[in-house]
Amino acid sequence: MLTGLAIRDIVLIDRLDLALAPGLNVLTGETGAGKSILLDALGLALGRRADSGVVRHGAVQASVAATFDLAASHPALALLADNGIAAEGDLILRRTVGTDGRSRAFVNDQPVGVALLRRIGDTLVEIHGQNDEQGLLDPQVHRTMLDAFGGLTADAAALRGLYAAMREAAAKLAAAREDVRRARSDEDFLRHAATELRTLDPRPGEETALAEQRGVLQHGEKIAEALRDAEGVMAERGGIESRLRVAVRTLERVAPKAGGKLDAALAALDRALTEAGEANAALDAATQSLDMEPAALERAEERLFALRAAARKHNVPVDDLARLRADFEARLGAIEDGGAALAKLEKAAVAAEADYVAGAEALSKARAKTAAKLDKAVARELEPLRLGAAKFWTELTRLDHGDWSAEGIDRVRFLAATNPGTLPGQLSKIASGGELSRFMLALKAALAAKGDAVTLVFDEVDRGVGGATAHAVGERLAALADGVQVLVVTHSPQVAARGAAHWRIAKESRGKGATATTVTSVIGLAPDERREEIARMLAGASVTDAARAAAASLMEGRG
Repeated sequence: MLTGLAIRDIVLIDRLDLALAPGLNVLTGETGAGKSILLDALGLALGRRADSGVVRHGAVQASVAATFDLAASHPALALLADNGIAAEGDLILRRTVGTDGRSRAFVNDQPVGVALLRRIGDTLVEIHGQNDEQGLLDPQVHRTMLDAFGGLTADAAALRGLYAAMREAAAKLAAAREDVRRARSDEDFLRHAATELRTLDPRPGEETALAEQRGVLQHGEKIAEALRDAEGVMAERGGIESRLRVAVRTLERVAPKAGGKLDAALAALDRALTEAGEANAALDAATQSLDMEPAALERAEERLFALRAAARKHNVPVDDLARLRADFEARLGAIEDGGAALAKLEKAAVAAEADYVAGAEALSKARAKTAAKLDKAVARELEPLRLGAAKFWTELTRLDHGDWSAEGIDRVRFLAATNPGTLPGQLSKIASGGELSRFMLALKAALAAKGDAVTLVFDEVDRGVGGATAHAVGERLAALADGVQVLVVTHSPQVAARGAAHWRIAKESRGKGATATTVTSVIGLAPDERREEIARMLAGASVTDAARAAAASLMEGRG
């Protein structure tokens, strides 16, 4: 159960340490005193959405910590173990929020992601807000409640996976069919274009190479003349290499007598001799590589023009022609082999749909059995809530094939008849606001035994009811609290009187002028203080002795 709630600097709460008790915990107070702030703070600790607006004015950070005492078998502890979090003693969920809206989450003082905090929190506490009975008007909520009652949540999640696989297989098949359709409609063009490109045989980088070759060939005569002139200069007066060798031999004869002063000159002449030899070789190679055949320029230009014409025709760069050829041939291959590929995809799509249908049929049967059990469980809850004459049905309707979804092949709706002899109808058209609240309480009570939550929170579940009906709601909440810890925010004295523990939420101003602040406090009430608070709820602004006597009567269970 939830044993403690520590709140710091959240909206109007500056500092609050709340020690909670087993059974039914009641929170009362004037409208606007801050009861919703308390529940919002608890929601933060459980991983609900956070923003900078929760930080109290003047503070730099808001924080809340919720402490739980759990049985060793509780699923939350398994989640902790799966994520490598120590789980000795109490479980503490903590959340901080800064003025920039950024939040941090901790479990047993170990940093965790908010998603994990939310998963853990969902196993611990179930909060029923003031408007949650409106969820009874949404069939999506009906299906979720039915699955939760029947322990079918995992089956429903598995079906969503099967549905996704079926949709993916169908999408792949449809895309393949469209590819084949387009390819067949363009088959003549594809064959002609693929043949042209196959004959042209373009290669990546070929345009650049041809352009360079063309430029060289266009200036071939000038290049050849320059090479001849260079070779002539190199060959004058017996050639540079010959003259360098003479110079080397001349110096080598006197080098021993020069005391090393000629070594640098000899080394330079040796290098020059080597470079001259390499230069002559390079000139010869350049002359040999220069293709002066008159047809070479024509061939290069024809090839280059053919490649560029094909690129313009297909509106692609020249270097993409090879890729385009491969694409055309692949599309032709798809036409030729399309039957086999489509058959494989069709088989996969049929199998995926069969898996989904099998899973959906099994879930549908399980839901039908669960619906009968839920109807009986809710019926047992309606009598003590003074709805004994009402009837509750869970209606399952088989959907048309086109309406099947990830949630299954059934529509789930909760129907009711609040008076004998009337036909069942949608809750929105049959039940009043107070009746909707009691139907929700009946459903929550029926689901409580099936869920893992150790704490149930109800925010004004008694709204719209009074007198004997409110007394019945209080009794049912107290009975529910025998099996699970219950926190209830209430304005009903009949409900408040049934609490095992009672807190009053109050708002007060502190200071004066520019330094004035408003804070919300939560005060645990002793028996006499409880009687006074319940008397206030009965009498209003002026508490009378009669109201105190009525409060005492309610607390003793005689009201």
